[in-house]
Amino acid sequence: MKRTAAVIVAAGSGARFGGPKQFALLGGRPLVEWSCAAFQAHPRVEDIILVLPETAAGAEYLRRFPKIRAVAAGGPRRQDSVAAGVSRLDERRTGVILVHDGARPLVSAGLIDRVIEAAEKRGAAVPAVPCRDTLKEIDGGRVVRTLDRGRLGRVQTPQGFASALLRRALAAASAEGISGTDEAALVERLGEEVAVVSGDPENIKITTPLDLIAAEAIRHENRTGI
Repeated sequence: MKRTAAVIVAAGSGARFGGPKQFALLGGRPLVEWSCAAFQAHPRVEDIILVLPETAAGAEYLRRFPKIRAVAAGGPRRQDSVAAGVSRLDERRTGVILVHDGARPLVSAGLIDRVIEAAEKRGAAVPAVPCRDTLKEIDGGRVVRTLDRGRLGRVQTPQGFASALLRRALAAASAEGISGTDEAALVERLGEEVAVVSGDPENIKITTPLDLIAAEAIRHENRTGI
């Protein structure tokens, strides 16, 4: 039986946050620790690769979270950081790879379950939540058209992929000089189908200090902790 692994990407500079947001504190603990703890606790995740800035020390994470097999240094782009993490996994033993933003601290076990199950069946899967706002395509300061929000979703992580498929997508993007906003976009470029599962509105990404306040409110409401 092949293993399920998670690559937690926490190598960004946090320009919009005002510093490396993955180390900002939520409930007294760095954001990235919340993500590590969620995958450490999940019974179906057997291996974790943590991707940190090149200058960050990883020994503490290796000590505290036994499923972390290695700490990799991130690259200039997200997909470079993902590729660095994927390269530390045993290709022969890994069946499904989950890629998760280290700045999404409130990921639930149920969401991880849904992504794993869909990735096993379909090869690639992403969680998404419905768009509530009216969305418009804008060009040059004018509205071009109003988009059908019923056909649109806000995609989250973790995103799950068959190991061979994700490796092929990353290699193709590197060879062609393509940048993608997420791993699913790179898989889509190959003409492969990406399944969608129900996301979680509480699985927010911390991008600005206001998001951190929202995460604190969600945590207190749910009384969650590591």
